Amino acid sequence: MTQVSHQQWGQVPGLGSVDMWALQSSQLRVEVLTLGAIIRSVCCRGKHGQMEDVVLGYDDLEGYVSDKRYLGALVGRVANRIAKGRFVVEGKEYQLDTNSGPNALHGGLQGFNKAIWLAAEVEGGVILSHTSPNGDQGYPGELQVSVSYTLQGETLTADYRARSTKTTPINLTNHSYFNLAGQGAANIYDHEVSISAQSYLPVDDTSVPTGEIRSVEDTPFDLRGQVPVGVRLKEVPGLGFDHNFCLCLPGDDWTERPAARVFHPPSGRVLEVSTSQPGVQLYTSNVLDGSIRGKGGMMYGKHSAFCLETQNWPNAVNQASFPDCLLRPGEEYHHVTRFTFTTV
Repeated sequence: MTQVSHQQWGQVPGLGSVDMWALQSSQLRVEVLTLGAIIRSVCCRGKHGQMEDVVLGYDDLEGYVSDKRYLGALVGRVANRIAKGRFVVEGKEYQLDTNSGPNALHGGLQGFNKAIWLAAEVEGGVILSHTSPNGDQGYPGELQVSVSYTLQGETLTADYRARSTKTTPINLTNHSYFNLAGQGAANIYDHEVSISAQSYLPVDDTSVPTGEIRSVEDTPFDLRGQVPVGVRLKEVPGLGFDHNFCLCLPGDDWTERPAARVFHPPSGRVLEVSTSQPGVQLYTSNVLDGSIRGKGGMMYGKHSAFCLETQNWPNAVNQASFPDCLLRPGEEYHHVTRFTFTTV
C-alpha cells in the first residue's frame, strides 16, 4: 500500500507555487516536485537496514530554479542533443536555440524542467501534466504531455504520454542523478554496472552520435557483464560515459526490456531499470565540478553520480537510420520506465 501526500514547497516568482508530493511504500519514500516533474529524492534501505537518499538534489526551491544540470528533472520536448539545433519536418526547417556548444540540449533554454506542472493524485502516486504551446522553444505543434509517477513496493514507475497538434520530434526522459552509497558520497567508483546492450552510439567531439551503430564487443562499452565503474572509467575515452546504449533496433516492437543494473557492494543496494524506450544514456556526471552545493551542503563533484536516461537515440530527428522520434497528430506517444530498488 502506497501512501500519497502533498504540500506547498515554495513560490517561483512569475511562475507560481510549487508543491512537493510524497509517495511512501514499505520499502521506499519518493519525493516529486511540480517544478519540472522533478524526482527530488528516493530514500531506500541498505543491507543493514540503513535508509539513505540516493538521488542528488537541493535543499530548497531556489536550487532547482537556478539549476543548470537537470538534477532529477523531466527533460523535453526532446531529451539529449539535436545537432546544431536544426531539423526538417514535413519539408519545413526548424532552428532551435543552441544551449550546449553548437547543439540544442534537453529541450532548450526553457525546457520542461523549468515549467510548473499541474498535479493530481492517482492510485499509488501522482500524475503531472503540462501544455507546451505551438512554437515553444522553436518546436512545432501544441503538445499535451503527462507523466505519472507511481510507487508499488520497491518499484517506481514513470509513465509518459503525449499528443501533438502538429508533427514534432519528441523524446522524454528523467535526468535523476543516483549514488547508491547516498547522495553525499564522493564518487561512484565502488559501484558496478551492467547494461543489456549489444551496441552503442559513438559520438563526435560535441557529444552528438556520428550515425554509426557500433558493437560493444572488445570495447570499454561492453557492459553486458557486471563491471566496476571506477576501473572502466579509466578505459573510456574523454571525461567518462555520456553515451547511448542501444536496447533494441529501429523498427523493433514496443515492449518493456531490461535496460541496466547497478550494484553498490558496500551497502548492498541494487538499482534495476527496465524500459520500453529503444535506448539508455549512461552519464557519469562528467561535468559536475564541485561548484554545486546540494542537499545537506554536499558539494557535487565529477563522477559523484550516474544517470540512466531511458530515451530514443540522440539526434534521431536527423538520422534516418535511428528509431523514429516523430509524433504525428492523432497518435499517442507512450513510454514506460521502471526503477526497482532492492538489496543483496
